[in-house]
Amino acid sequence: MGPLEIILIVVGVVVGLAGGFGFGIVYRKKVAEREIGSAEAEATRLINEAIRSGESRKKEMLLEAKDEIHKSRTEYEKEVKERRAELSKQERRLQQKEETLDKKADTFERKEEELAKKLEAVAQSQAEVDQIKRLQMNELEKISGLTQEQAKQFLLQSVEDEVRHETAMKIKEIEQQMKDEAEDRAREVIATAIQRCAADHAAETTISVVALPNDEMKGRIIGREGRNIRTLETITGVDLIIDDTPEAITVSSFDPVRREIARLALEKLIADGRIHPTRIEDMVEKSRKEVDRIIREEGERACYETGVHNLNPELVKILGRQKYRTSYGQNVLNHSIEVAHIAGLMAAELGVDAALAKRAGLLHDLGKSIDHEVEGSHVQLGADMARKYKENPVVVNAIEAHHGDVEPKSIIAVLVQAADAVSAARPGARRENVENYIRRLQKLEELTGSYPGVEKAFAIQAGREVRIMVKPEVVTEDNMILLARDMAKKIEAELEYPGQIKINVIRETKAVEYAK
Repeated sequence: MGPLEIILIVVGVVVGLAGGFGFGIVYRKKVAEREIGSAEAEATRLINEAIRSGESRKKEMLLEAKDEIHKSRTEYEKEVKERRAELSKQERRLQQKEETLDKKADTFERKEEELAKKLEAVAQSQAEVDQIKRLQMNELEKISGLTQEQAKQFLLQSVEDEVRHETAMKIKEIEQQMKDEAEDRAREVIATAIQRCAADHAAETTISVVALPNDEMKGRIIGREGRNIRTLETITGVDLIIDDTPEAITVSSFDPVRREIARLALEKLIADGRIHPTRIEDMVEKSRKEVDRIIREEGERACYETGVHNLNPELVKILGRQKYRTSYGQNVLNHSIEVAHIAGLMAAELGVDAALAKRAGLLHDLGKSIDHEVEGSHVQLGADMARKYKENPVVVNAIEAHHGDVEPKSIIAVLVQAADAVSAARPGARRENVENYIRRLQKLEELTGSYPGVEKAFAIQAGREVRIMVKPEVVTEDNMILLARDMAKKIEAELEYPGQIKINVIRETKAVEYAK
């Protein structure tokens, strides 16, 4: 294909495109003119319809407005009539009230006149009464020989004496009531504290038993010519009892600390197997250090259990030594912890400082840890030790007063006294010598059975109660009360006992007959 042909083809395409474009423009113009014409016709139609619709709506609105105006006029006329009727009614009511008020005003004027007359009559009567009273007073003064002022003083004195007597009786009654209520409250507080602080008790002994692996160990502990046992007894200050008891040695001492050191040392020697004087000295020294550590830990444990903080370290150690002290078989450290808890509970019930009460209760028997080293009672030693380490004066007074050596100066001191008595009096807390116990029961039965008219006397409840059977023909009902009181006084004077003893006097009359 040559260049000429290509040019012709291009020219033909351009002419074709130009012709098509011109034809499209003419066609679009005709279509647009037709649409514009139809749109103008539609617009004219819509305008005519809107005009017709507006005219009809205008007529409807005029009709509605006329109806509304007519309805409003009718309601207004009705309301006006009702208001006129109400006004007429109120006018009639006001007229009636005016007439009633006029009548009342007339009545009031008449009563006012009558009252003025009565007041005048009363004033006249009062003058007559005053005159009669003066005459009577003069007559009374002549008869009694007293002036009016003297009679007044006499009456006032009589009333004053009577009131004073009634006041004294009332005060006495209130005091008695307060004593009864205070006693009931005290019992309630103590009972609550005891119930909330339940403690276990185990009687302490003055001996310890060390188990042996075999009986051959006894000879090794005794040593050649007894040198091992003498060394151990000399260093520790205890007695070793080696008897026929199989595989056991008894360590005896009244000093619990020494006994514990000897027991630990003996157990270490038995476990080690090398027993000779030098080894014994080493083991005793180790046991002594271990006991010192236990003492410190026990003191810290007691402080932790009772919530007592900021205690001097020396006091903590002294407190821990109570673990190895006993009083009538009762462990002193457990007793001090229990007293602290009971005193704190009672203080909380009474609204007193419970923390200070616990502190005083924990330290009250402090002197029992040192009374074997320094002369003096445990009360005074404990108070001196507390003062030395700058304890609270309330705590010092509680320590001094817990056995009644000095007067308590605070409620906390009294609470410590009560808590100490409660802890010591718990059943099983303390142990007595059996012979002393039996002797006391026998003395109690002999003392109560010695009265005339007593048939039998029985000591029961571990000596806390005694029952006396009396002869009904000798002891009357009235004498029973006096007899019980006399027995109580005599027991208090002649016997020593913990707590209190209940005395029951029983008088029984029987009549027996058989029907045949």
